[in-house]
Amino acid sequence: MSQKRVKIGLVGAGAIGGTLAHLGLLKGWGDVVLFDVAPGLAEGKALDLSQITGLLGSHTRIKGSQNPHILEGCDVVIVTAGSVRTPGMSRSDLLLKNAAVIQTTGNMIREHAPESFVIVVTNPLDAMVWLMRKTTNFPARRVVGMAGLLDSARFTTFLGEQMGVSSTQIQTLVLGGHGDLMVPLVSHTSVAGIPLGELIAQGRI
Repeated sequence: MSQKRVKIGLVGAGAIGGTLAHLGLLKGWGDVVLFDVAPGLAEGKALDLSQITGLLGSHTRIKGSQNPHILEGCDVVIVTAGSVRTPGMSRSDLLLKNAAVIQTTGNMIREHAPESFVIVVTNPLDAMVWLMRKTTNFPARRVVGMAGLLDSARFTTFLGEQMGVSSTQIQTLVLGGHGDLMVPLVSHTSVAGIPLGELIAQGRI
């Protein structure tokens, strides 16, 4: 008996959704479905990606649709839908606009993928995760936001550029909300095992 394949749903087929679909294809995490309200967007991206599966030797199936029924039976749903920041905007400026998107999306997920694990990417992230949890009424352990890892990765990258070293040599952590109040833990940061405080005292940075 063949093992059931993981089904990953992506709500929002824009730049982030398309990138995640491509990454899912390359990693072979499971079959991928794309949903977007823009006519033809999800279908077009899914078609483009599906046409390279043979070249990659991948068994991943990718489909796109404007119909939320495509999310039926998803094990994981990643939500990237919503407006993005323009120059001069803060994440909080998106609150009311994206709240409506998250409520609509949450209702779709509750109806079509009631057993799924939900990952929210839409900003302002912490508020949108809370709203998704409230809208779906899923257990808290099944609704998370993609932020802490992202913020830590960004800090690692910027520090690596300043130090002139590979980011793989940096160990650090960023805590707090995904916004202006996030906190990089400088006292818990090291480069090649050397505490960042020591490197600052030596004038290395």
